[in-house]
Amino acid sequence: MCLPVFLCVYLCFYMFTCVSTCLCLPVFLRVTCVSTCLPVFLCVYLYFYVFTCAGGWSPQDSDSYPWLQVDLGSRKQVVAVATQGRYSSSDWTTRYRLLYSDTGRNWKPYHQDGNIWAFSGNSNTESVVRHDLAQGIVGRLLRFVPLDWSGEGRIGLRIEVYGCSYYVINFDGQGVISYRFKVKKMKIIKDVIALKFKTWDSEGVILHGEGQQGDYITLELRKAKLLLQINLGSNQYGSILGHTSVTSGSLLDDHHWHSVMIERYRRNVNFTLDTHTQHFRTNGEFDHLDLDYEPMGGGMKNFRGCMESINYNGDNITDLARRKKLDTSSFRNLSFSCMESHSFPVFFNATSFLQLPGRANQDVVSLRFQFRTWNANGLLLFSNLDDGTLEIALDDGKMGVHFNVTQTKNTRIAISSGSGLNDGQWHAVHLVAKENSVMLTIDGDEASAVRTTTPIIIRTGGTYHLGGEEGSVCVCKSFQGCMQAILLDDQLADMHAVEKGIVGVFENVSLDMCAIIDRCMPNHCEHGGRCKQTWDNFSCTCDRTGYTGATCHTSLFEQSCEAYKHLGRSSDTYWIDPDGSGPLRPFKVNCNMTGVCVCVSITTSAEHCQQQVSYACRMSRLLNTPEGTPYTWWVGRSSEKHFYWGGSGPGIQKCSCGIDRNCTDPKYDCNCDADHKQWREDSGLLVYKDHLPVSQVAVGDTNRQGSEAKLTIGPLRCQGDHNYWNAASFTTPSSYLHFSTFQGETSADISFYFKTSAPYGVFLENLGNTDFIRLELKSPTVVSFSFDVGNGPVELAVHSATPLNDDQWHRVMAERNVKEAVLQLDLNYRETRPAPPQGHTRLELFSQLYVGAAGGQRGFLGCIRSLRMNGVTLDLEERAKVTPGVKPGCQGHCTSYGMYCRNGGKCVEKYNGYSCDCTATAYDGPFCTKDVGGFFEAGTLVRYNFLSEAAAANQDARFLAQPLTAQEVNLTGEAVAFSFSTSNTPAILLYVSSKTQDYLGLVLRQNGTLQVRYNLGGLKEPFTIDVDQRNLANGQPHTINMSRINRTITIQVCTHTHTPSLRRPKASDTQLNLVKTLFLGKVFETGVIDPVLIERYNTPGFVGCLSRVQFNGVAPLKTALRNPITDRPTERQSVPVSYQGKLVESNCGASPLTIPPMSAVTDPWRLDSGTIHTDMFICQPLYFLFLFSLFLFSLSSCLISPDFCHPSQVFPVLGFEPLSLCLSLSLSH
Repeated sequence: MCLPVFLCVYLCFYMFTCVSTCLCLPVFLRVTCVSTCLPVFLCVYLYFYVFTCAGGWSPQDSDSYPWLQVDLGSRKQVVAVATQGRYSSSDWTTRYRLLYSDTGRNWKPYHQDGNIWAFSGNSNTESVVRHDLAQGIVGRLLRFVPLDWSGEGRIGLRIEVYGCSYYVINFDGQGVISYRFKVKKMKIIKDVIALKFKTWDSEGVILHGEGQQGDYITLELRKAKLLLQINLGSNQYGSILGHTSVTSGSLLDDHHWHSVMIERYRRNVNFTLDTHTQHFRTNGEFDHLDLDYEPMGGGMKNFRGCMESINYNGDNITDLARRKKLDTSSFRNLSFSCMESHSFPVFFNATSFLQLPGRANQDVVSLRFQFRTWNANGLLLFSNLDDGTLEIALDDGKMGVHFNVTQTKNTRIAISSGSGLNDGQWHAVHLVAKENSVMLTIDGDEASAVRTTTPIIIRTGGTYHLGGEEGSVCVCKSFQGCMQAILLDDQLADMHAVEKGIVGVFENVSLDMCAIIDRCMPNHCEHGGRCKQTWDNFSCTCDRTGYTGATCHTSLFEQSCEAYKHLGRSSDTYWIDPDGSGPLRPFKVNCNMTGVCVCVSITTSAEHCQQQVSYACRMSRLLNTPEGTPYTWWVGRSSEKHFYWGGSGPGIQKCSCGIDRNCTDPKYDCNCDADHKQWREDSGLLVYKDHLPVSQVAVGDTNRQGSEAKLTIGPLRCQGDHNYWNAASFTTPSSYLHFSTFQGETSADISFYFKTSAPYGVFLENLGNTDFIRLELKSPTVVSFSFDVGNGPVELAVHSATPLNDDQWHRVMAERNVKEAVLQLDLNYRETRPAPPQGHTRLELFSQLYVGAAGGQRGFLGCIRSLRMNGVTLDLEERAKVTPGVKPGCQGHCTSYGMYCRNGGKCVEKYNGYSCDCTATAYDGPFCTKDVGGFFEAGTLVRYNFLSEAAAANQDARFLAQPLTAQEVNLTGEAVAFSFSTSNTPAILLYVSSKTQDYLGLVLRQNGTLQVRYNLGGLKEPFTIDVDQRNLANGQPHTINMSRINRTITIQVCTHTHTPSLRRPKASDTQLNLVKTLFLGKVFETGVIDPVLIERYNTPGFVGCLSRVQFNGVAPLKTALRNPITDRPTERQSVPVSYQGKLVESNCGASPLTIPPMSAVTDPWRLDSGTIHTDMFICQPLYFLFLFSLFLFSLSSCLISPDFCHPSQVFPVLGFEPLSLCLSLSLSH
């Protein structure tokens, strides 16, 4: 017995607010045995009927596919449903699916978040569970399909439905509705067009209007996608092309209702299909739609289907047509009811099976059907013949037919046709097989039909299996998709009989519906990523987009030159993405790591920007006068016009000369405004960064005879990145910053840096009703990312091997999209969590975004900087200025980044970052890693004075006996480092003199070997060290590192090969007394000088390259290059360095080896295959102490020539092959 229960009082109340009539609608109740229909009652009667009949709907246990069907009497828009369990029982439904239709055939499931939605039901018999439909549905019939029910009883259901009425017009492919304007010609600046349609055709024009000037607007279906074409005007010369086309949606030939809205204001258009909106701007320069013909609906390309609620700029065309206020004469029979489709689709999932009867023992196989799917592979049909098998399957998007007949002898026939048949469109298959002939036709294309004349004898088996078959030998998966119009052996399959259980057998098949979903529409692949899909899932191909991730959301590039700089990159050309995952595409910039970026679109975050503009003119005026109309203007970043020129500022209609009051004609504020016949120029820098870059310049005074002008726009140059260092310090556990609600419905990314000494704290949190998103330091080693989009809380956690509360900067990156969630820490730790295959996907938040705390609990103590959310950097500093307990900026950057200052550079703390002070080093650059060197010609020398000129010239004994001043130094040790390359010998590399007879010299002898000469006193002859017997004057770079502490001398020579010669010194003093002057390249000195050095090595002097020269804390070569010679005596006295001859800055003395020790072809000890690692340069004393022991140990077994005793043989355990070997010598006594 089927008990009708419909709580009509709620429905009628709701209906009364929507329409003028209030009728309770009939309810169809289906069970296996009977189908009962209640008549139409007025509300009061049905209300009474409900309360006199207890219970509710509950199907019989034998019903394998139960559903409850509701007939609303006419088409309604349904906006909400509610359910209860069966009265006074243990029966209720815990989960159900909602289907809807206009005719009781061709059912469509309710979709939400891109999935066939399953509603949560009841947990008892009394409570009412209501669901407001996120997307209202339109139909006459509803079906409630139980999926799960009470474990204590059985299925039980009472329902309520809420909705309103609609009117409809049927288009037969011939008729057209003509809507004439009130005036013949319309010049429209704003349009609002709305309608709903449904059709079973994939092609057809829905609306079209045009004007005599070429303007038009067209809305049409193409391949079941909606195409909007609009043209606000083009010109006859082709310089202005206004045509714009946008495509939306797919699978729109599903014979279900779809809503469209087009909103245009000037050139800005919102194009909405169902719930997906595209925003775009039309091409061209015009902003009016000039129409003088009426827009038409249907007709032009035989649109067949139904439309309703057609509104054009406030006029209800549907109502006007119903009241015969419009021309409908082209219709043979205008109908306000929708013609229904005669198709009966069948939906197959991965476990579906449908068995249908054919004709047995026939000698002809004749099959027809239509299908649509996204899967490239799948078994569509299988049949056991009288003696063999038949299979029809998709294989890589092609339709394949396989016959295997074994009646007399094994006969195998395999043919295939078509391609790309897994595109989601309907495709028709026609197979005819008979004696000596098999023909396969796809989509009715007889010209492309595939035939074979292989002899074959066929006897049909009488049964066909669609969608899958356990006995099939096909390696294909079961078919997932839809079929319709199935003819087996020329008999149309009676799907109504199948539905009633009279014919055929099926399992897990949905009848009279096609639940195909286009998972690529809307396209969740961002930034131009290409979407690919199967029936169950989709994937994004991000090649050549500049983005990565499951949805191409995350940029591959850093946000600025500043970010690359702190990755240790040198000056070069880089791709940057200032807004990360935002709409701005990556672009190339030239990064000068001293802080200047040559680029085009990063003015928002830059600390300073400028752009050079120049206007050269002859009888071509520029701005005229401050009160007059300007002849020339330029357009900036926000498409606004500006009337000032380079060297001036906003609101000042002048050029640079007008500001400086030095224009050619003082009556004007620009040189060009004087209108002279001679060439003049107005140029200068535009520095107001909010107006930059210059995107367009309009030049107006060039049409007079004799007038000429030349315009030059330089590149945009920006410096600094405020966003990268934008920081706030949270000083109390209850302090926080608040911002507007985070908008990250389907795709959200968050990145920031933090440092703290606290063991825990919430970084940020944003809440909704049940949805939320939170990032938190849960413990000293754990960062978590948690969220809920309606499917229950999800938490990702990454565990660090070291404590994170170490007061060092750490980077956190989190992303959530419809495919997955990702959490990454410091580029080292990463966790990924895939999204559930079905469920909610939209993150709906409404509270403010809190940074630094979560409702005052577990507040964060420390610093957060560079907080970016979906490509937008939050201004923490500005908000912190007005927030108690939070301070703008963050100190202590050197704690984390000081290690990047190399070669003795000093980290200097800044408010918004840090810098490396390279003053006391021989290096330059942002991290003190750039070699500073020079090329010495013959006779060039560099002199660095440790004493003032007066002190150096005073050799009086009384002066020497006086206490040492700050400039007078006695050295008990030296640290010398430099690189050189030369091909000339002999030469002086470095010489240090003193006011006594002490000195230090490093020279290249005639044979190119290196010698160190010391005179510290106490010895009859200078102490010399012949460091290497190899020729170092080979044009290759070599690095020298030498240090002395009292009597211990350590020398490192980094070169490709050498053999040392050692002599131990005799007793000597330990001090280099009263150091006076250091010379590079040549010595030009008064007083006591090593005569051997002068006679043998000083002429003609060093010719070659010296680089990164350092003596103790002095960088003499860098100081000389950074302080050019001046003629001013006061400046000469303040600078301790000078040079003679020609000195050209170059780092050639520190370049890597250009000639390997041995070619890759002839080197017998080379480990790799032909790759020459010329950049491998090992120069570490600690390494050498270990390697030198191995070297001595291995040398005894290396009995061949030293030239062929390759380092890769000496150091096989270390697994590397140094092209450069550093020798560390220690001499002591």
